[in-house]
Amino acid sequence: MPPHPLSTPSPTCARAPDAATPLPADAAPAHTLRLLLGDQLNPDHAWFGRVDAGVVYVLLELRQETDYVRHHAQKILAIFAAMRRLAQHLAAQGHRVRYVGIDAPLGTGSAAGPAAQPQPQPGSGTGVQAWCLSDCLTWLCQQHQARAFEYQEPDEWRLDQQLATWCAGSGLATRRVGSGHFYTPRHAAAQFFGARKQWRQEHFYRRLRQEHGVLLDALGQPEGGQWNFDADNRQPWRGQPPVPPDARPVHDHSALWHLISASGVQSMGEPSAAALRWPIDRAEALQQLDHFIEHRLAHFGAFQDALSSQHGTLFHSLLSFALNVKMLRPHEVVQRAEQAWRAGQVPLAAAEGFIRQILGWREYVRGVYWAQMPGYTNCNALAHQRPLPHWFWNGQTRMACMAAALQNSLRNAYAHHIQRLMVIGNFALLAGLDPQALHRWYLGIYIDAFEWVEAPNTLGMSQFADGGLLASKPYVSSAAYLQRMGDHCRTCPYDPALKTGARACPYNALYWDFFERHAQRLGQNARISLVYRNLQRMAPEARAALREQAAHTLERIEAL
Repeated sequence: MPPHPLSTPSPTCARAPDAATPLPADAAPAHTLRLLLGDQLNPDHAWFGRVDAGVVYVLLELRQETDYVRHHAQKILAIFAAMRRLAQHLAAQGHRVRYVGIDAPLGTGSAAGPAAQPQPQPGSGTGVQAWCLSDCLTWLCQQHQARAFEYQEPDEWRLDQQLATWCAGSGLATRRVGSGHFYTPRHAAAQFFGARKQWRQEHFYRRLRQEHGVLLDALGQPEGGQWNFDADNRQPWRGQPPVPPDARPVHDHSALWHLISASGVQSMGEPSAAALRWPIDRAEALQQLDHFIEHRLAHFGAFQDALSSQHGTLFHSLLSFALNVKMLRPHEVVQRAEQAWRAGQVPLAAAEGFIRQILGWREYVRGVYWAQMPGYTNCNALAHQRPLPHWFWNGQTRMACMAAALQNSLRNAYAHHIQRLMVIGNFALLAGLDPQALHRWYLGIYIDAFEWVEAPNTLGMSQFADGGLLASKPYVSSAAYLQRMGDHCRTCPYDPALKTGARACPYNALYWDFFERHAQRLGQNARISLVYRNLQRMAPEARAALREQAAHTLERIEAL
């Protein structure tokens, strides 16, 4: 078993709230409580356009949310820091805010954000952090004598169901409002694709481009004469052009991390509490957007699929965390990229490739998620069951590309999409690792991972666990792709040219063995027909040697 097992506990509580608990000074009556979740940190939401003394905004640091999978330390820290910053901002605007910290004893919480009063000492009493969201809401509504409860539409199915259930039994007037974040409603993709067995992102993307007038000419046709410039965006990076320095601010959240740790929250990865580089408010997120547009976007397209042992992020935007907690709106990000192209600052292929990730892929995977839940996170079409190797939690593997991707993830709570898909995910699929275990690992380790975006990317795009609903083929490769797109093979003890033997790259034999094992399911897939033709051309003894090599590789997977 791995040293840090992942689990998915149900949202139960240590005990029910006590309605007789004395009211703190900040729990004056309010007619309405409005909940803000940890990924709903948009200070420009329509809610905040008017100050109403009868409305209290509630932000909760909950063990339910820190513990449903084991999260990266920086993910917990950045979300809590950003929640606290938003609470301070709202209070400064005149709104009433009830903030309940991770170690707040019963009856505490700041009306003006966490900085307005001393934090309780760790272990200073039974804290509401032991309760689930539902019971915290019951307790707060009783304290404030609220008659109404409102919340923004959650993006995760589990929270959507939990809040709907609580509202139905609350006895209050309840209302769900939109988050005002996405281009499309939850079920827009399902309505677009209808009864089709396979959903293809490209079709949905083109429709959204047309609906929102993105990168279209005066006749409503795609700029440049084509919708997709992906073929221009597959270059390896060989040291030029230079990668711009990381311009993100450095935060010292040592005190907050001490509080989180002392509260018993378990995490993985490096906390970097004294040097956290992730934005914690909208102003910082906008500065990061400016930096990307000015210094990275021009080269993002060409090198978006590249791997480098010197630079873990290359020209990627690092905006996904700010987007997914809603400090940035996708509309403004897309608009900035298009404006940069129209101003002649970046190539069309770079702007289109980046816009496709935001307007196309991000909206598409959200649609897949809401159409397929609740069963989607349990899908395992290929019946893979192998446990994750222990080095997923420490990065200690001799495979150079894998070690770099894992160590980058553990160190920074981040890896770019090719590291996630074609290094870590590629190996996991070839080796037959349990897709649910991998899903929980991805969900926990990456700072931008929330289930609506992570589950389709992991289970559909990466692991083909949905049987091909999302991806038209399994995204796997041998060492040849990794060698072509990166430079890790130069220093790796495994030889990318060898398929068998002690020094053979593990990706090679596993690649052919994967297609052998799943020939019945995949053999008729037109997109990989060449693979099966090449397999059939091999001499029987060569195929037997590859099967033997793959079996030996899996037997010693912990030592790779």
